[in-house]
Amino acid sequence: MSTAAKGLEGIVAAETVLSFIDGERGILEYAGIAINDLAKDSNFEEVSFLMLNGRLPNKPEFDAFLADLRGAYTISDHTIGLLRSIPATAQPMHMLRTMVSALALEDPNPNSIDIPEVRAKAIRILAKVPTIVAGFDRLRRGLDLIAPDQNLTFAANFLYMLNGEKPTATMERAFDACMILHADHGLNASTFTARVITSTLSDIYSAITGAVGALRGPLHGGANEGVMVMLNEIENVSEAEQFVMNKLAAKDRIMGFGHRVYKSYDPRATYLKTLAEQLANDTGNADLYAKSHAIEKTMDREVASKGIYPNVDFYSATTYHSIGLKLDLFTPMFALSRIAGWAGHALEQLDGNRLIRPKADYVGPHEKPYVAIEQR
Repeated sequence: MSTAAKGLEGIVAAETVLSFIDGERGILEYAGIAINDLAKDSNFEEVSFLMLNGRLPNKPEFDAFLADLRGAYTISDHTIGLLRSIPATAQPMHMLRTMVSALALEDPNPNSIDIPEVRAKAIRILAKVPTIVAGFDRLRRGLDLIAPDQNLTFAANFLYMLNGEKPTATMERAFDACMILHADHGLNASTFTARVITSTLSDIYSAITGAVGALRGPLHGGANEGVMVMLNEIENVSEAEQFVMNKLAAKDRIMGFGHRVYKSYDPRATYLKTLAEQLANDTGNADLYAKSHAIEKTMDREVASKGIYPNVDFYSATTYHSIGLKLDLFTPMFALSRIAGWAGHALEQLDGNRLIRPKADYVGPHEKPYVAIEQR
């Protein structure tokens, strides 16, 4: 019998040039570049090019990429009609999973596995998903759709379509940084899902649809919603420390702390923490950041020695709330960003593909007799 760890922990299932993680030292790199350098000095469009090509673009390449991406912001009347048919009570991640799949219906050659064609399809999906998410949210609020503005960045355009006004520079920068920080993270559950689907030589729409389904789970992308729920349970800053102590005493989980990979401070949380504070102060949510900071201080004192630190979900919750996002849109924001990483991994999988087909240990009985239904 095999002794493989549950959850495939520690098993190497693919090679990638897209992201490197050292959980012990708290390092995350995209194609060799430190995540904090990208979050401070780059932008999501440039990082998306990196995910889809394994390197940063030169100026002409970047200009061409921007033209392709922004030129695909608009969704068709058919897609708008589908959006209007979705019940306002639908959960956004279920809506998103359905709509990503539906985009294949408008593609005259959806099943192509030619790498340049798949890359072009991925750019179109990346461009249209923000329009879909913003459109769904406005429709369920009884508001008119807002057409995308091709003069705006990925981050600014989404917030404009969602809120009906252009974001402040701080909002745009904070949201752009969130998109960068969530773009890729090794062979996580949703990325592995995308690669497994791609390995069957299925299409990019199927791969990303499957990845959205994996991301929806509360043990993966749904965790940042749990952070906001927790923060809402704490009425004021003075109660934060006792809240944490009560949770620890009951051996309950503190949402936004600890990570399957990181045994030190999540490098994605470092820069986001600074942006979250600035944004919270600018938007009248200083108390929310103060509660977050008080929780972190208490957790640092109590459990940091055990390798439990804030992860990216902890401060992204404050950031998304300050931007004005409803709680059930938090996980779709993760998807907006991670599409770039999923597509990059799908392209890697296609290049030298081999069907992913692991084994399972059978642990049931043998040689059981068949019993006729009348005798059961």
